[in-house]
Amino acid sequence: MSAVAYRLVKKRHAKEAFSGEGARIAGGRWNSPGIGVVYVSETLSLAALETFVHLQPVDRHYDYVWFRIAISKDVSIDSVATLPTSWRRKPPTDATQAIGTRWVQASRTAVLRVPSILVPGEYNFLLNPTHPNFKRLKISRAATFDFDARLWKGGVDK
Repeated sequence: MSAVAYRLVKKRHAKEAFSGEGARIAGGRWNSPGIGVVYVSETLSLAALETFVHLQPVDRHYDYVWFRIAISKDVSIDSVATLPTSWRRKPPTDATQAIGTRWVQASRTAVLRVPSILVPGEYNFLLNPTHPNFKRLKISRAATFDFDARLWKGGVDK
């Protein structure tokens, strides 16, 4: 199975966008703090939505960039087989964090497919930057991304 994924970040973080460092420091829905992964989405619009829900009004003044990631068919993708009943809770539970943490520690694949809590039926991927097949992913150059002003309360351009 080949796939395409997208990552959206503040421009100032573009150079380390695929290091896994942000998720390692803070943890996330699918990883415990201390475990580095890169969160990406199956569409650019989902990447925008997944990013936007974490932004504050001050973040409208930052510049953003996006990347396209081509996952070739020779790179295996794991999927989450069973979801804990608590998988959509906020903040994330230990149960969901354990899924990604165990996946990284097992090092079976460079990519794990997980469901989006924001859009039922759509998916995000976790990338393991320490997996040998990570280097086989084709990552585009950064391209400028602007959130439409109507998404921000007040609808005013930066």
